[in-house]
Amino acid sequence: MKRNYQIDTSFIINDHDLVEQIAFHEAGHAAAIYLCNKQKQLPPVFFQINIKALDRQQDSPLNTCLLTHDRFAAAVEGGRLIHSLPVALLENAHDLSLSDQTAYQTAFEADMINLLVGPLAEAKHVALRDDELFNARLVNLNALHNYGGSFDLEKVNEYLDIFIADRSRHPEKLAELFNKAFQFISSPLHWQAIERLARYILNNEENIISCEAAIAVLDQNKAMGGQMFY
Repeated sequence: MKRNYQIDTSFIINDHDLVEQIAFHEAGHAAAIYLCNKQKQLPPVFFQINIKALDRQQDSPLNTCLLTHDRFAAAVEGGRLIHSLPVALLENAHDLSLSDQTAYQTAFEADMINLLVGPLAEAKHVALRDDELFNARLVNLNALHNYGGSFDLEKVNEYLDIFIADRSRHPEKLAELFNKAFQFISSPLHWQAIERLARYILNNEENIISCEAAIAVLDQNKAMGGQMFY
């Protein structure tokens, strides 16, 4: 899952704010991959968070380094239940049993939701930072392009092309998936988990955050006796 950023000359964003946005974006992806999939009783999948900061001083945490917008990148590697999109359409997979079709559909939808959570998490962070309102009307699917979501939306559309042959049905399905992603980050406990992981990313001194390390941070709610609803 790639999160990219291009400067819009109509506004100025400082490097510290941008690095924080990227951290929340990737924390959103990782939280959804682990927590959403677990709640749906889907099989665990490997992921790791790769960080590339070309101007970063050695052994310096991200929140203290000097960066320019084109010299920092972070991405969640792995994390997909459907690793390669099949040639046959899911809705035409008549050879599968009903239970297998249901499981396959759930996995497809989970991957798409997990892709959408990343830019949504970034958008929510920006709204909270700037003391602005945040709701599904103000931040819609198209607005996700403003929060590093172009790659994520491209991947979601690729999934939909395989998932649903009739493109006229895509907007309705996209709206459904977007609402589920929005529900995920609207949960206070989910948001706390995203915040914790984002701070962990920012204070990290390595170029890779392992799956185990990220899960340990996300699982801290268990120690507090919290329950998550989605």
